[in-house]
Amino acid sequence: MIKQYLAIIGFVLIVLISTQLVKSEASSDTEEMYVTTEDIISDIVFPTIDKKVISEYGGDNLFDWQWKRIVDITYNDNHSYDVTVRIEIPPKNDHDGVKEDLVKVRISPSCDNVKINQKICNHGFKIEIVDYKHLSS
Repeated sequence: MIKQYLAIIGFVLIVLISTQLVKSEASSDTEEMYVTTEDIISDIVFPTIDKKVISEYGGDNLFDWQWKRIVDITYNDNHSYDVTVRIEIPPKNDHDGVKEDLVKVRISPSCDNVKINQKICNHGFKIEIVDYKHLSS
């Protein structure tokens, strides 16, 4: 009699467990997002350029400048990259015009990989402004 009850309970558990399966679906939100190399570089160097623009033109942290485009990317021998970016600064008042500047930023990834020549590359991750030019007067 106990064997019959155990068999019935086992059968009921198998039926209940097999009906509890859930089908998963992939979220399409990430598939719809499109990110370019320029977006990635912008995210990396934006804070550094923002500090430089604020120091050049004054203002507060809400100073509104626009990223226009990457002009040039150069690889250096010491495992760093020079990225030249054109930016646009809006006028502070109505009689001023829009100003354009060219910012050269050096991105130095960390050299902690053993495959990289440690004699040439001996720096940690850093971002620095190499050159800043006012294109418009």
